[in-house]
Amino acid sequence: MLAVAALALTGLAGGTSTASPDDPAATSSPSVPAPVPDPVDWEECGSGLDCATVEVPLEYTDPDGEQIPLAVTRHRATDPDRRIGSLFINPGGPGVPATETVASIDAANDAGPYSPDVVARFDVVGVDPRGVGESGAVRCLTDEQRAEQAAEDRDPTIPGGKPFGRLLLDARTFTKGCLDHQSPAFLASLSTDNVARDLDQVRAALGEEQITFYGASYGTVVGPMYATLFPDRVRQMVIDAPVDTELWQHDPLRLLDEVAVSNEETLDAWFETCRAEGAEVCAFGDADPEAAFDDLIAALEAEPLQVPPVEGLTPGGALDGAMALEGVRAAAGNRVLWPVLAAGLLGAQQGDGTFLHVMVSNVTVTPFGGPFATLQEPHTGVRCADWPELGRLPEHRAAAKKIDARGERLGSRAAYSALNCALWPAENEDRFTQELTGAGAPPILVVGGRLDNVSPHHWAEAMTARLEDAVLLTREGVGHTSYRTSGPCVDDAVDAALIDRTLPADGTVCAVPPGTTRPPAPQAG
Repeated sequence: MLAVAALALTGLAGGTSTASPDDPAATSSPSVPAPVPDPVDWEECGSGLDCATVEVPLEYTDPDGEQIPLAVTRHRATDPDRRIGSLFINPGGPGVPATETVASIDAANDAGPYSPDVVARFDVVGVDPRGVGESGAVRCLTDEQRAEQAAEDRDPTIPGGKPFGRLLLDARTFTKGCLDHQSPAFLASLSTDNVARDLDQVRAALGEEQITFYGASYGTVVGPMYATLFPDRVRQMVIDAPVDTELWQHDPLRLLDEVAVSNEETLDAWFETCRAEGAEVCAFGDADPEAAFDDLIAALEAEPLQVPPVEGLTPGGALDGAMALEGVRAAAGNRVLWPVLAAGLLGAQQGDGTFLHVMVSNVTVTPFGGPFATLQEPHTGVRCADWPELGRLPEHRAAAKKIDARGERLGSRAAYSALNCALWPAENEDRFTQELTGAGAPPILVVGGRLDNVSPHHWAEAMTARLEDAVLLTREGVGHTSYRTSGPCVDDAVDAALIDRTLPADGTVCAVPPGTTRPPAPQAG
């Protein structure tokens, strides 16, 4: 079964200048046009890959002032004679390095992040957003502090969880560390509107008049921001697993609350499937997986399991209830991992916490996608630059009490997940606050999952309604993001949109095989 777990975990894992100062969409405060950057100076950095650095203004209100470097990687179109242009991608997070996603493209592998047809027709371009990856990744903790915080219960509502006062002390340590490693000006500049402006600088450096864009999860905030600021520079856009941009911009605590509800819904779907498939398939719980789950979490909090290291899978350590919940949260939201979740819970019930520890070590995610342990600091930096209203501690405590009152199994962690923003030491005074409508851009394809543990389906509906011209494609079933994970119905629709600019009928629904807790059959040979 460890081989099954490892297999499943491995499978997851000549331009113009910017808008004029008279353009009200340019920024929420006066600005001047940014200079056209120098052409990109590429260096080959792998099979079909080129890497470069592009300098952009730290502040677009002072475009001739301090410049910062952005890491850019492209995968060259494999059919250059039929090349359409550049496909810019943002894989989410915030905090997932886009350059790593592009570098993972293997033209000989049909199972890559983008279809062979897309890889043939586009230069796929990944720009690490400022503060992410090789573009000056935000650093706020020492390795020792990071390991300590990752190992401790961040949820004050469960036995053994840190009380609010300790969480607040951790937040003070975190934010002080951010200032120790970065300037306030850099931290204040990490907002999504600057990320969109940076993409346009890279577009100009590439000499492209327009870009095609695919964004997933948090990338669905970047895409509409770009389409709103620079609608005439969009050739085509697809956004997958959309975030509700109105909540992102103006009500982030409610946004996190809705993520918590979605977490719970996907776990409930796993419980229902486990119960329906019966003990012969899903042995955990003996027809009552909810009660068995609650008993297991309580038992792990009372007496954590000690897990030995497994090379390539987990460093080992103690598995308590809070850590188990982190692994469950990630696995329940991905139907591919449902068999591993069943095996992990059963193993822990029988005294072996290895599978659950593997899930925590490999697929535990931030609220908007990506490994939490490696993305926490960049993730926090972008969110706090975008969420300056979160400076009042009573609001965090009120939100936490609301979530706790629901009595959910997974929801309570969201209550204090933005606590660092309440103490954020860099004020973003000019973030873009206008509605993200993409007015003037071509019709945008919005892909939403019916049951998504991070982006609830009503966010996709809200996004479609908010954009001036958009079409909604719904994927049935459980999962966060749909392209390249849900079968030909979704993949063909996304490819047609990106390549041919042909969109499906609004309201199209794609079925996927139902989730199961049954382990996959062994492969012959």
